[in-house]
Amino acid sequence: MKKVMAAMTLTLTLLISTLGSAGAITNRRPDHGNHPYVGLAAFDVLDKDGNQVPSHRCSASLLSPTVLLTAGHCTDGTIAARVWFQEDLTTSALYPRSGTTSYEGAAYTFQDFCTDCGSDLPGSVNGDVGIIVLDEPVPTSVVSQYAELPEKGLVDTLKNRTLVDFVGYGVQEPRRAGGPPLWSGRRVRLVAPSELVSINSAHADKFLKLALEPGSDSAGTCFGDSGGPDLLGNTDTVLGVNSYINNSNCTGIGYSYRIDTPDVLEWIDSFLQTS
Repeated sequence: MKKVMAAMTLTLTLLISTLGSAGAITNRRPDHGNHPYVGLAAFDVLDKDGNQVPSHRCSASLLSPTVLLTAGHCTDGTIAARVWFQEDLTTSALYPRSGTTSYEGAAYTFQDFCTDCGSDLPGSVNGDVGIIVLDEPVPTSVVSQYAELPEKGLVDTLKNRTLVDFVGYGVQEPRRAGGPPLWSGRRVRLVAPSELVSINSAHADKFLKLALEPGSDSAGTCFGDSGGPDLLGNTDTVLGVNSYINNSNCTGIGYSYRIDTPDVLEWIDSFLQTS
């Protein structure tokens, strides 16, 4: 549970679960089936009495019929995961428990993951990448296209203000401390535009720095978008996974962990080769 609390501290403190009245998904639109490989993942942990209970939700992208990519702070300390691919899960009677519309599996966290690696952000976060391996493949009748991995070092070749698409099931209404459980809330897959900023900024070797400005052409990410893919604009190529932002209003600047580095790609490929 200590690992879970560390992960949830990152999710809650830095990924906006304590939203004020200004908090909510910003400048987003329905996906309309354009990214069917992006699913909503609910994670279980053991409570103090040893019972398996739902803990939190994240977004994840299907790389193959059985392997999904998400964030390390989503998978760390969890004992099970379930994934849905319906575009709107708000009225699902089965969520967050298992059922006929979900796919169950085990969660794995990148070996270098940590949330207290240093005194500054984003330097204090490392290896924020996770994998879910499903027990059974998702039928092609449900998902017939997959997210694509990038070439090594792709991000280093991109220019400032390169377009990026967010896709995820982040909250679309304000959250307040003491509110609904972290796996609840309205659940709809949405897509939104953003762009890379400050390509040569500190920690650019590990993180994408992304604009979250609803007043311009970009959008905010919120709790529940964690682990969702940041796609190279108008493609299915994943550049990184949503990691955190540093304010409680889902605006400003967001940081996503790059997956185009050799060590991360090798780790992801180890699951694809054995699934």
